[in-house]
Amino acid sequence: MSFDTPLHLCGPLRQPRQMLAEQEYAGHSSIHDDSTAEQLGLQAGPIEGPTHFSQFVPLLADLWGRAWFERGCFSAHFQNMVVEGESVRAFVARPQQGAARTKAWAEKADGTPVLDASASLGPDDGETLLEQRMARLRPPEELVILSDLREGMTGAEDEPVRMDADQDMGKLYPFSLNQKLEKITENSPWYSDATTSPWGRPVIPLEMVSVLVEHTSHKARFPMKQPSVGLFADLEIRMVDGPLFVGEDYLLRREIVALSESKRTESYWVRTRVYDAAGETLKAQMLLNHAVMKASFPGYQEERQGG
Repeated sequence: MSFDTPLHLCGPLRQPRQMLAEQEYAGHSSIHDDSTAEQLGLQAGPIEGPTHFSQFVPLLADLWGRAWFERGCFSAHFQNMVVEGESVRAFVARPQQGAARTKAWAEKADGTPVLDASASLGPDDGETLLEQRMARLRPPEELVILSDLREGMTGAEDEPVRMDADQDMGKLYPFSLNQKLEKITENSPWYSDATTSPWGRPVIPLEMVSVLVEHTSHKARFPMKQPSVGLFADLEIRMVDGPLFVGEDYLLRREIVALSESKRTESYWVRTRVYDAAGETLKAQMLLNHAVMKASFPGYQEERQGG
């Protein structure tokens, strides 16, 4: 018997944990600090968006197996913030046989959307959700906080990075991988035990790839005005020759690929390429929309109006 009923995989309800309450950048606290969030009209400091990525990994591994860790791409637009104590469930549409792309999304327990995403296997997986969103961007009218940024601007230097199991990842991410694994919603021995990993090395979890990539982002020295508070509005992580490994040296190169604006934010979209330590072999890429809240910059309207 045959049906055309669309089916999907779903995971259990989880309550992700907040680990960025002590985050600091440019000399001030971030949106993940409760008091800062409340000043900007939010309920409390939100959980960092990439945290939700972990809930999708078991579902995507069920669909595509080992290939997901080696060539998978998860491309997400964040819709509503989640605070600690709220429950979230991940969904993945079951793709047609042999398909290299599918839809994914997450919801709170009451059905409130958390994120919308595409999940796919490269290299021939077509346009991702964020590539589609970027294609529809309109040029910003007038940037204030990001007025000195330009498309095509690259980071000031190549950035050597690595993530050891007990390494504190700095002011942007004041915790280690081992501390994250104590609270991660979906743990796997592949993240900590080399003997269980198909590659003979512990694998950096999908949600921690953004930590690897962003913890040295200050070295790019992109000229944006302070004090200002931002958040992740869109995030795409693509494995090219993956996975990325714990205790492995990598080299990062950054480029601003788009600038945009909404009613409440100014945004700069950065594509960061992750190479091997020699800077020769591309291992992964991350596309991040840094959305900076206009209300967080003192005198924003006056400066925009030329006051």
